[in-house]
Amino acid sequence: MQNKKVAIFIVAYNAASTIVGVLERIPKEIWEMVEEVFIFDDASQDRTQFLAEEWKNFNGVEKLTIIRHSVNQGYGGNQKLGYQYAIKKGCDVVVLLHGDGQYAPEVLPEILSPLLEDRAEAVFGSRMMKSGSARAGGMPLYKYVGNKILTKFENWSTGASLTEWHSGYRAYNLKALGQIPFHLNTSDFHFDSEIIIQLLDNKFRIVEVPIPTYYGDEICYVNGMKYAGNLFKVIMQYKMHKIGLQSNQKFASNVNNYEIKKSPFSSHMLILDEIKPRSRVLDLGCEAEMTKNLLQKKCVVTGVNIHFIEIEGIKKFVVQDLENPISLPEDEKFDYIILADVLEHLRNAQYLLSECKKYLAQEGKIILSTGNIALWVMRLSLLFGKFNYGRRGILDETHVRLYPLNSFVSSIKQAGLSIVSIKGSSIPFELLFPQHSKSGYVQGITWIYSKFVNLWKSMFAYQFIIVAENLTNTQEEILKIEDFKN
Repeated sequence: MQNKKVAIFIVAYNAASTIVGVLERIPKEIWEMVEEVFIFDDASQDRTQFLAEEWKNFNGVEKLTIIRHSVNQGYGGNQKLGYQYAIKKGCDVVVLLHGDGQYAPEVLPEILSPLLEDRAEAVFGSRMMKSGSARAGGMPLYKYVGNKILTKFENWSTGASLTEWHSGYRAYNLKALGQIPFHLNTSDFHFDSEIIIQLLDNKFRIVEVPIPTYYGDEICYVNGMKYAGNLFKVIMQYKMHKIGLQSNQKFASNVNNYEIKKSPFSSHMLILDEIKPRSRVLDLGCEAEMTKNLLQKKCVVTGVNIHFIEIEGIKKFVVQDLENPISLPEDEKFDYIILADVLEHLRNAQYLLSECKKYLAQEGKIILSTGNIALWVMRLSLLFGKFNYGRRGILDETHVRLYPLNSFVSSIKQAGLSIVSIKGSSIPFELLFPQHSKSGYVQGITWIYSKFVNLWKSMFAYQFIIVAENLTNTQEEILKIEDFKN
């Protein structure tokens, strides 16, 4: 436990009446074990800095550092500077404590314990864990109700099960904190919620610890309605980012979140539905989850990807860049060739399509999918001057080409292929609400949206799924005649 360097970070703004009390209430054993206690005074207009320095000099506490900002950074901005300071100091753990005395320094040992014992990457003090504690401690009824409603909404939206999202009593493993882009977060009060989303999305462990509630005569600087509105906006930004309809770098995750979409109206299921059991399948751009589903259909699968993927039961796996000729014998034929979200990543997509033709069995099919750049959400974004790439979805930063429906169809036809069918997938609402993906309302919304897709694919389809085949001799003759006439 004692091998970790611990820092206590106190945020303070106009805390002259409380700052000395907060310092004195920090347990003696905490003072002895910590590397540093630092106060970031956010341009207070009272004597906060002076009183803290006076207490430091009177008590001879060298571990205490007081830094006053010349310009107010905001609640979130102050935190960003504090965490960066602790990281640069080489600390392992940082605790966020408020200078207004609202959070009890006496429970610092309980807050630190999960981090020092490597049971968590983040610890939150919760005033809601013990029934009745918050109200008994003086939390106003409107704040209590608001806290409960917002926490329930945030849990529902993210799949979390926290008892409270809005406590400012927190501790973090700084190695974990250094892996999330907290510096991109707001400088306003909803910084705390943004950092929770980032922690959850990166699969970091969060432990809650019950803390006492105290409300005194301190001034609250939070505008409740604005705060609630900002939280709703952040949740929507996160959800749109997750399904690739908007990109927001603050939610860029280090975790590979690729997963097969199981809705019957998703591109994955629409592709799988096209493939008959026991077929010979060439999966170009092979992903493990799709292959596993093909193997369950008793298909014989050959996979090609630029990176090796260990897949039990696959017939053959070829590691190669699809910009180059396919490294398979030309006499090897397949009933289906899958190009699921592949063409948009290639500079020479037409060449790959031409290559595929020679590997098709006599009645073989090529199944292709791509994101719809002309989706109504994208059209609205362009209307407001927004077009930013991210790590996944339609605006994946690795895409080198973007397709509306007519361009996608045209590219396939130009490769000498005949279109058999065109389908559109629904927006993946199951990814928006993963913990409720099997619920009736999510499935209902998906079904209703699929009807809009059927009516107007180019506007409402999230992805296009096209089945194509080699031209027949008759079709080739017709094309030659048309070319001659032109």
